[in-house]
Amino acid sequence: MIPSKDDKIVIVGAGCFGMSTTYHLLKRGFTDITVLERSDVLPAVDGSSNDFNRIVRSSYSDSFYAKLACDAIQTWKTDMYKDAYHECGVLVVGSNGQSSYKDAAFGHDKAMGLDLSDLPTPEALQSSLPKDIGAGTFEGYTGYLNRNGGWAMASQGLELLTEEARTLGAKILTGKTVGQLIRKDGQTKGVICTDGSTYEASLVVLATGAWTGSAFNADLDCTPMCTATGQSVAMVQLTEEEAVQYRKCPVVLDFSSGFYVFPPNAKNVVKMAIHNVGVTNKGNAKASTPRTIITHPVDGLAIPKISARALRAGLRKVYPALAERPFVATRLCWYNDTPDGDWLIGRSPADPGLLFATGDSGHAYKFLPVIGGLVADAVQGTLSPELTRKFAVDRVWGPPDASREGYAEGALEIDPEDLIKTAEDLLPDA
Repeated sequence: MIPSKDDKIVIVGAGCFGMSTTYHLLKRGFTDITVLERSDVLPAVDGSSNDFNRIVRSSYSDSFYAKLACDAIQTWKTDMYKDAYHECGVLVVGSNGQSSYKDAAFGHDKAMGLDLSDLPTPEALQSSLPKDIGAGTFEGYTGYLNRNGGWAMASQGLELLTEEARTLGAKILTGKTVGQLIRKDGQTKGVICTDGSTYEASLVVLATGAWTGSAFNADLDCTPMCTATGQSVAMVQLTEEEAVQYRKCPVVLDFSSGFYVFPPNAKNVVKMAIHNVGVTNKGNAKASTPRTIITHPVDGLAIPKISARALRAGLRKVYPALAERPFVATRLCWYNDTPDGDWLIGRSPADPGLLFATGDSGHAYKFLPVIGGLVADAVQGTLSPELTRKFAVDRVWGPPDASREGYAEGALEIDPEDLIKTAEDLLPDA
């Protein structure tokens, strides 16, 4: 069932998928779009799209994502996104024997004619960073610098897109937690919120991110196709003088371990993370649910101690001096992982009134300007057969995401007793 442009469409979730879809549908002439967001504020405090930076890279082993990222980067540079995008370059590295993903990404970036420097030795990698910061030796590593990439201010980008959607006529309602689907004759006809309010629609788009698997247990079992996983993030504080030097650095991304680190932000904070298998939070439930500052006000930002040690080890390889600093903050960034790392964009096979736009698998935000165009294509039935198969909810899963260590084995369950709890746990020798 293809909705007309006057039909009511309800989009559940005002994150990356939700707001990009809203914007693209409105630009195509749809007139009745309602966005329901559980958070009272936008962007959601605990949403994965609300952060101070996200990598924007074209470096993918999959040529589809590489080309789409280039399209996204061109849009990031337009006036609509103001100064949210920072093109500092991305230093892509991989250790000897674990460089297949990096090598494939280099091939795609080169084929697209991007501004690259091949860095085939550890010495070349080290020399690509400012001399006065004392970069690591990169022993056993090769890589390349992609100057056509960098990072985006995540919250700013989402705020700008949200305001543009409002200008185009979107109805965006906050504090609306959707708890149930309205169904008639096996087809979704709207949603019921936990406050009792109801919203009828010709089509409901679930853009609920890491909450997808746990939000609709009574109506849907999404656990076979997506799992919420928490990825560990930490920050160190620089002085203003130090930040001046480190701002000359690109984003550094190690595809061997998943470690990545940004240049300092406006507050002189350096953020790092590990893009790997992560942790789940199931407890006794079937589905993993994000554990955040909202659900656990005392320790919702705490990361596992083993992850803190891995972050420090990754930082030591790149910026040894910073690895001796205490972490000033941590958090878990919650992904919605599919078994193969490709997104979920398409209708429920048994329910034409329900369309999924989720399954970020930790690599959706960079596509904020364009990802909604794919969802709009799915809404209108114009998504190419190839992409329809690639993103189908009921597809045969492909091989696991090769860019993330441990992805094939699956995430480990979080242990609340092994989380960082004290100031001492943030120190280098913890």
